[in-house]
Amino acid sequence: MSSPQNIKLDAIDLRILAELQVDGALSNVELARRVHLSPSPCLARVKALEAAGVISRYVALASAAALGLGLNVFINISLRTQSKEALADFERRIAEHDEVMECYLMTGDSDYLIRVAVADMAALERFILEQLSPIPGVEKIRSSFALKQVRYKTALPLPQPGAARHPG
Repeated sequence: MSSPQNIKLDAIDLRILAELQVDGALSNVELARRVHLSPSPCLARVKALEAAGVISRYVALASAAALGLGLNVFINISLRTQSKEALADFERRIAEHDEVMECYLMTGDSDYLIRVAVADMAALERFILEQLSPIPGVEKIRSSFALKQVRYKTALPLPQPGAARHPG
């Protein structure tokens, strides 16, 4: 996967991205029809977006409930020290756990915020006691449970055609 380059996205690129963010399994023919292009130029644009790193990958989104993962937990983690080595070690170790869906280095009261998907309280207890607590340098763990998912989306907001795009 390449890192995103600073490319100029036109209205057609944005329509392609909008369609693929809703359904990444669209055939090229169907995508071309939806964005009003012929298949060959549509495929060339998709390949260019992939090569530029604008499209980073394609995935299937599984249902947590269907997989028996009914508990969504946000965990704030504070480390004893915030040295570059301690942060890198924590990040490497936390990435080894499939339950961890997201992990962010934070400003504020805690160093990291992670989101974990587990089956139940017993699975959460096992994760915290057997996986999270033994990570060297972990000092404080605070959990918050999601009562209800009010909004969840995977599609990023896209700029309006012609709007200035700032390098990122």
